Amino acid sequence: MKYSSLHTLPLVILMFIIYACASTGTPDGGPYDETPPKFVRATPEPNATNSKRKKVVLEFDEFIKIENAAEKVIISPPQAETPEVKANGKRVSVEFFDTLRENTTYTIDFGDAIVDNNEGNPMGNFAYAFSTGETIDTMEVSGTVLNAQDLEPIKGIQVGLHKNLNDTAFTKLPFERISRTDSRGRFTIKGVAPGTYRIYALKDGNQNYLFDSKTEIIAYNDSVIKTSMEPATRQDTTWNAIDTLKIDTIVTVHYTRFMPDDIILRAFKEENTMQYLSKSEREQLNRFSLYFSAKADTLPTVVGLDFDEKDAFVIEPSLNNDTIRYWIKDSLLCERDTLTIQLDYLYTDTLGNLVPKRDTLAMMNKVSKEKRLAMAKEAMEKKEKEMKKKRKKGDTLNVVETKFFNMTVDAPSSMDINRNICIKFEEPVQSIDTSAIHIDVKVDTLWNEERFILMSDSIVPRQYYILSDWKPGTEYRLRIDSTAIKSIYGLHTNKVENTLKIKTLEEYGTLYLNIKGAEGNRIVQLLNSSDAVVREQKVKENNTCDFYFLQPNTKYYIRMYIDSNNNGKWDTGKYDGKLQPEQVYYFPKVWEMKANFEFEEDWDVKAVPLDKQKLDEIKKQKPEEAKKIQERNKERAKKLGLTS
Repeated sequence: MKYSSLHTLPLVILMFIIYACASTGTPDGGPYDETPPKFVRATPEPNATNSKRKKVVLEFDEFIKIENAAEKVIISPPQAETPEVKANGKRVSVEFFDTLRENTTYTIDFGDAIVDNNEGNPMGNFAYAFSTGETIDTMEVSGTVLNAQDLEPIKGIQVGLHKNLNDTAFTKLPFERISRTDSRGRFTIKGVAPGTYRIYALKDGNQNYLFDSKTEIIAYNDSVIKTSMEPATRQDTTWNAIDTLKIDTIVTVHYTRFMPDDIILRAFKEENTMQYLSKSEREQLNRFSLYFSAKADTLPTVVGLDFDEKDAFVIEPSLNNDTIRYWIKDSLLCERDTLTIQLDYLYTDTLGNLVPKRDTLAMMNKVSKEKRLAMAKEAMEKKEKEMKKKRKKGDTLNVVETKFFNMTVDAPSSMDINRNICIKFEEPVQSIDTSAIHIDVKVDTLWNEERFILMSDSIVPRQYYILSDWKPGTEYRLRIDSTAIKSIYGLHTNKVENTLKIKTLEEYGTLYLNIKGAEGNRIVQLLNSSDAVVREQKVKENNTCDFYFLQPNTKYYIRMYIDSNNNGKWDTGKYDGKLQPEQVYYFPKVWEMKANFEFEEDWDVKAVPLDKQKLDEIKKQKPEEAKKIQERNKERAKKLGLTS
């Protein structure tokens, strides 16, 4: 059959139109959903009274999901058996398994956990409440929980109320109302009845909502709190619909302010006083260590069951006697695979009393003697092969390798004026001949011998300092002869010769502090950007504290604690004794030090609220950003050329 051109023309045009339409670009799928879910209804109704239903069903206008329900959804009063929280389609169900209490307001605080199923648009802070009695309680209590030692916000710690004002309620009864802190340490306890309460924070290890273990982190207020409310206003801004950087209008919003809303709880863990042997190990051939759970006043007694323990060890206890290292002096004894010891020490029994305890421990080498010999043989064979290769190349020099007592000397070529030379050893020292150690000072072109003091560190084992009258801008020389220092294993250190120059005064900055707002024995700590202590000193009687010789181009932060018991360290609290942890303050400012520059600052330690003092840049617990709608339609419009 033949087709005329009149018949084929419409077909060609139709194909062209279809092709042209298909070639204009791939459809982008249309606008994104940027509308958050909306609450529609609930059974029982929100704020219902006289409700006995143990299952709550909430309905929304679109499909939703719950993010991180275990962490974000808070149900108060706390339940012995965790309620089941489920999302299904457009509904959320919460089923209670405990018996509902009479005349009680129940709150289910979802926070920002509810988002839509497609784009994850957050609904925002959403809470639901009902009551099993005639009235529903609507009061709120809010504040912040901080780590007492460093003012870090504590995330995820429980904060609870007790209407029973006895101190024992915290240790005997579960909380009556509860909340949990966010990443900023903030909490809000909802559904509170008017009245007077005690407030606590608890890192609840066994989830029973009461303080019954010394390992739990806690906080408490010395005084009771009383709920109240008042009408209040705040200024809110609305943003320009076209340009989101420009404020459209400022409006006054009326709301109800619930108080107290500025509670600060300083959380701490009590000092562990339960003494027991937590671990023992022979980490090296020539030493073993014992680890105890708490500090002790006395050292344990070690008796050798298969060797003579008399004068067998060099003992290195920690400052609190909770870690003790035993260096085995006899090299033949070191080679034994197992040393069996009888250990006598004090142990805390179930009544909390210290009683004598005896253990038998087998201190075993991690590597058996057979394997050590094999490894030594392999190393020797490898060395002989290397020597043969050298001889073939004509290298007939047979160098005998000398073993030295390992020593680390910290004497930088450019040394700070407030520092001293530091010497560290890997093993215990048997003897030091100070006549074989020399400090020389350069005068013109000559070296003159300078007086010095060699002092051992009172805390760190096997660490020594060389102290001298260091002069700014002056060059010195350290010389240590090869026979100066001897280890307990008979080895000597290698000779050392270092030159060093003390920095000039003009290379440093200085910080002067005038402190007010706190009394007592105050200790100021200079911190680096990692919140670690660089330097510390006491506040003088005239309320000043000065830091000299600070490094230029370095950021410094400041913390201060009140050393109430004058023991030179920060101390934690104790709930039974109603002892709060020692008070800590941060100066809410950073200094970038300059060379040959002096800063003088007045610091009123209470001028800024405690939860605002520590700067975000040195916080380890960073505040999380609030969930926001992603506004992906703006990006889409730009891609499609719909906006400039």
